[in-house]
Amino acid sequence: MMLRSATYLQGFTLRAMDGEIGKVDQFYLDDETWAIRYHVVNTGGWLAGRLVLISLFSVGQTDWESKQFEVILTKKEVEGSPDIDTQKPVSRQHEAEYLGYYGYPFYWESSASRAETERADSHLRSTKEVTGYHIEATDGEIGHVENFIVDHHIWAIQYIEVNTRNWWPGKKVLMSPHWIERVSWTDSKVYVDLSRETIKNAPEYIDSEPVTREYEHRLWEHYKRSAYWLQGAEQRSAPRQVEID
Repeated sequence: MMLRSATYLQGFTLRAMDGEIGKVDQFYLDDETWAIRYHVVNTGGWLAGRLVLISLFSVGQTDWESKQFEVILTKKEVEGSPDIDTQKPVSRQHEAEYLGYYGYPFYWESSASRAETERADSHLRSTKEVTGYHIEATDGEIGHVENFIVDHHIWAIQYIEVNTRNWWPGKKVLMSPHWIERVSWTDSKVYVDLSRETIKNAPEYIDSEPVTREYEHRLWEHYKRSAYWLQGAEQRSAPRQVEID
């Protein structure tokens, strides 16, 4: 399995069935499950730089050599898609309008009625928004969110890259979303169930090197957690529910 950083994936080209749409600008993730829901694509000269959402329902194969994602849509479909202001939170109503336009299912639906889910708050956050959030350990603040490590097979955030250099001569380390206790969007903080010392002494992450299974073994052993690849599929796929305030 190859994990990729979000910044590496930014700039990948998205190609519709009849031509190029644009390049990945950022991602929208679900702040409850840390699954990636949408690519935010800069259309460049084609639509005067308009930013459009491309759902993961639309994304097909990846050509890693040419850094290109195939999209199972036409350019006309993308051009006619509902406008979404990526500078503002995406409401559930706007998301429902977007998914309805393409005929995609409402992934958040459960036993609640469609009207109720449309009124509910969206849990979408952009990777650009969360980058820079401070990390609050059990005994104080340590570092900030620098980047995200993506499992592109299931389009989920596998790790959060934390830079501790703004607190002491530190380094970059990785931590799993499973260890997040809560996120404060008002204070721009991520609270984790780890001590500063534990984070400080974690295996260093070198962003120019791939995340290997051997590195992951050392990482999970250091944090004294059961490795996700040894757990059941249901446990692997979803971090615990994160408290939001």
